[in-house]
Amino acid sequence: MRFFSQAKFIKAFIICSSVSIIGLIIWNMSIFYNKLKQEEQLKMKIWVNTFSEIAKSDFNDPDKLSVLVENNTTPMIIYFVKEDTYSTRNIAQNKVNSDKKIKNLATKFSSEYTPIEIKENKELIHIIYYGNSKLLNKLKLFPLIVLVIILLFLAILYYFYTTEKSNEQNKLWAGMAKETAHQIGTPLSSLVGWIELLKTENIPASYVTEMEKDIDRLQIITDRFSKIGSLPELHRSNFIEATQNTYNYLTARSSKLIEFSLILPEHPIWVNLNPQLFSWAIENLVKNAIDAVKGRGFIELKITENQDWVFLLIKDNGKGIPKRDFNSIFKPGFTTKKRGWGLGLSLTKRIVEEYHKGKIKVLKSEPQQGTTFEIKIKK
Repeated sequence: MRFFSQAKFIKAFIICSSVSIIGLIIWNMSIFYNKLKQEEQLKMKIWVNTFSEIAKSDFNDPDKLSVLVENNTTPMIIYFVKEDTYSTRNIAQNKVNSDKKIKNLATKFSSEYTPIEIKENKELIHIIYYGNSKLLNKLKLFPLIVLVIILLFLAILYYFYTTEKSNEQNKLWAGMAKETAHQIGTPLSSLVGWIELLKTENIPASYVTEMEKDIDRLQIITDRFSKIGSLPELHRSNFIEATQNTYNYLTARSSKLIEFSLILPEHPIWVNLNPQLFSWAIENLVKNAIDAVKGRGFIELKITENQDWVFLLIKDNGKGIPKRDFNSIFKPGFTTKKRGWGLGLSLTKRIVEEYHKGKIKVLKSEPQQGTTFEIKIKK
């Protein structure tokens, strides 16, 4: 649980740091953009003053003329009030080739900057509308572009992080599983030899039979672990029979205080299965249910189907799972138990989804009412 909490804290820290960095960049860009906008306004005031003075002096001052000519970036519309005509500067011709387009553009410019009025003897003679230069329009989109780039970078970084983490977990799973299978295999071979020796002694046959059952069980467990890390072989199998066999094994070895129930269709349902691994998945879910009911309660296994899928529902009346943990419980390291590695449900999900291309989820759960898991496998 601690490992899982640390992972959540690191993820939250990365997200908060990323949001802070993005916010800082956008804030600085906003300041820079507003400064440029203020400079644009100042430049236009100088241009208007120059234009006004030149209009009064019949354009005889070459220095003032140069101020007018040098401003070749700010798009502007000059409205001559008396003549009721328009003149444009620094605007593509196709955008102002009709009075309607000019008026629409003037309205747009009015939303960006307050139009400048030029008066002579208190009489309005010109109105100048101006808008953002191409540079300002590009800068306006720059924060959004930066945001997209940063988010894309973070997404790529997160993808590589999770992929690398998943690969490390897979290697750890495979290594531990194969080593476990190897460690069990050596004494298991010795036990088989001892069983053969005991058969020659004067020992009740029932004792030997029970020991053989346990050895067979150990061999199944060893085979299961040896399959982790490599693609298992799937065979056309009867889903009903595979579930029934696992159910029989679990009920025979569980407390009599637990009431088991199995609801099955009366006809076989054929799927591609690895019976040993699938049985392991069911065992993990049932053992979790036994823990949830604390050794005394009700556990039901029910199989249903539709045209394409077969469903196995495992229901208990235990302590339930909080809704916030519905997805987290399948992650390696997550556990609510005082003792445990938090690997059982993660392994079950791997068996169902990666090996059998099925789906597993918490179908429903309520505190102190119980939980229902759903496994579905393609027919």
